[in-house]
Amino acid sequence: MGYRVVIAGATGNVGREMLNILSERHFPVDELTVLASRKSLGTEVSFGETTLKTKDLDTFDFTGWDIALFAVGSEATKTYAPKAAKAGCVVIDNSSLYRYDPDVPLIVPEVNPDAIEGYAKKNIIANPNCSTAQMVVALKPLHDRATIKRVVVSTYQSVSGAGKQGIDELWDQTKAIYNPVDEKPAKTFTKQIAFNVIPHIDVFMDDGSTKEEWKMVAETKKIVDPAIKVTATCVRVPVFVGHSEAVNIEFEDFLDEDEAREILREAPGIMVIDKREDGGYVSPVECVGDFATFISRIRQDSTIENGLNLWCVSDNLRKGAALNAVQIAELLGNRVLKKG
Repeated sequence: MGYRVVIAGATGNVGREMLNILSERHFPVDELTVLASRKSLGTEVSFGETTLKTKDLDTFDFTGWDIALFAVGSEATKTYAPKAAKAGCVVIDNSSLYRYDPDVPLIVPEVNPDAIEGYAKKNIIANPNCSTAQMVVALKPLHDRATIKRVVVSTYQSVSGAGKQGIDELWDQTKAIYNPVDEKPAKTFTKQIAFNVIPHIDVFMDDGSTKEEWKMVAETKKIVDPAIKVTATCVRVPVFVGHSEAVNIEFEDFLDEDEAREILREAPGIMVIDKREDGGYVSPVECVGDFATFISRIRQDSTIENGLNLWCVSDNLRKGAALNAVQIAELLGNRVLKKG
């Protein structure tokens, strides 16, 4: 016996990836329906060998459905997630709306699976920010061994994190570089993204950080440990898919780089590719379509007493969004609903 599953926002990048991953991981689906806004009504999407037509999110009745994966943004989620939850359907939300709500668990299954028990307070579970998700997968096993005091992270985030319009803008601007007559000014991003990097993701806050940077701080504390200090600089780079992060970690206890490498090799969701030679590391283009979070460049930081540096790469549409949501659904099924 399987589940009756809803995908809300099925025509977007993340929604389509959710469908792919549900199929790839053979999630026990008895019935699946796909929802979209009225402007996308009737759009066809694929689930394995099956083609489905989207239905209207605005009029859909969630009664009798088990799990709804939401990829519709905060505004739509604010309207429709409570309706689904009230109808008895557990919402797994990819937006930022519920991440900081103390009554809503924020989950990365490899890191804090026990938090799933808190779903019943609102019948809603939050999916973390893409840049946070891959980082905490790497931090948790190291924290369990040597207790992390402080994290300094610089991100190199792909344009797909801004949706289809971000991908289109990089593509159009790149073509325009070679055809100057066809100028493509910045619309999605604040500056030209082609052949450039932009140290600005989301809105600026009063302390000079951006909302994206604040998210990494707040979410790491909620998912891993509130005592960890985090400082982040988040940068948009001209890469279509795949987020990268340079992470500096300061521990309470000494952790040798070789031991750290072995701990990470054994940790769930992680693939260590770390050879000190040309190409002995993973770049974002190589992680696309993969489930794993890849770790490379593990090395001691001699400037502090107990420090390590590492390089972390993941497909942001997968582990940073759709994959993590499906893993939460799997966790929910295995621990709570127990129908599959």
